[in-house]
Parts: sequence; structure tokens; C-alpha cells
Amino acid sequence: VQLVESGGGLVQAGGSLRLSCAASGRTISSYSVGWFRQPPGKEREFIAAISWTGGSTYYSDSVKGRFTIARDNAKNTVYLQMSSLKSEDTAVYYCAADRSVPRRTPSAYEYWGQGTQVTVSS
Repeated sequence: VQLVESGGGLVQAGGSLRLSCAASGRTISSYSVGWFRQPPGKEREFIAAISWTGGSTYYSDSVKGRFTIARDNAKNTVYLQMSSLKSEDTAVYYCAADRSVPRRTPSAYEYWGQGTQVTVSS
């Protein structure tokens, strides 16, 4: 499965963005999907994950209550709605997919997108 992220950009602190992760090659309904981010000079970190059906979602403490992960299997797309953005949310955001249950570790995911840059200005 190939993954392509979109929706990143420059936004002021307090603003919102919605990222999309579009899948091709295979139906994404068979995969758990996670969102990760990598701030400048730091390691890739877990943000959110969603199960195959969307019935279970998971968030890091740093984004819980501000970000929402959702999926539309009919559109073969997973979304990350980001609100109340802070300067520390600045990073390259990646989506990843795997046939296993949702995990918080990057190594658990087999397929990755190229990433999309999110920059939050204070």
C-alpha cells in the first residue's frame, strides 16, 4: 500500500489544520493507521492511531483533546484534525499503516508516507 500525506502548511498558533493520508494500491480498511511526527533535530514520535474499523483510537498525551484521528475507508483516507496548534507542534508529520493492531512505536508499521511539513508560528 502506498501512502501520501497532504494538508500541511504554515499556521498561526491557536489555528487548525487537517492532514490527510491517502492510500493507493490496496484498500486501507485492512490496516491500522498511525500518525507520527518528527520535530527538527528530534526523533520520530507517536501522535495518534486508529484501528481498522475506526472503532478504537489512541493519542499521545501531548495532543489528546486537541487532535482527532478519523478514517473514511470508502475514500481510502485517514485524517488528522489538529486544533489549538502550538509552536511545539511544528514538525514533519507522517502517516503509517500496518496489518497489525494499532501500536505506538514506529517500528511496528510497515508502510510509510513521505511526510508533510506543519509549521506553527507563535
